[in-house]
Amino acid sequence: MRHGKEGRKFGRKRGQRRAFVKGLAANLIVRRKMTTTEARAKEVRPVVERLVTHAKKQNLASLRFLLSKLPKNAVYTLYHDIAPKYASRKGGYTRITKLAKRRVHDAAQMAVIEFV
Repeated sequence: MRHGKEGRKFGRKRGQRRAFVKGLAANLIVRRKMTTTEARAKEVRPVVERLVTHAKKQNLASLRFLLSKLPKNAVYTLYHDIAPKYASRKGGYTRITKLAKRRVHDAAQMAVIEFV
């Protein structure tokens, strides 16, 4: 039974899944807008929102924490460009907008995830 288990597996093992979500988060932070499947968007949203909350603190500890979680270019974009915009906002930094289903291959539900 899967009681109390949350998160999607994406057909990957734990380490691969963590790296996958980390890559999605880094891409979203660097590009600020990303078209992907709805499941991927829903999985990466809480990760990115937590990272933005850490970056809003604007101290050395939060910078080092972010550097342990993301690549350097994504950290500096998040810390210096994105987080100061949301200094007065208490949460809800991203928006997911549903799109039409993918027409080729698997007909997966597509979505756009972007910063508000």
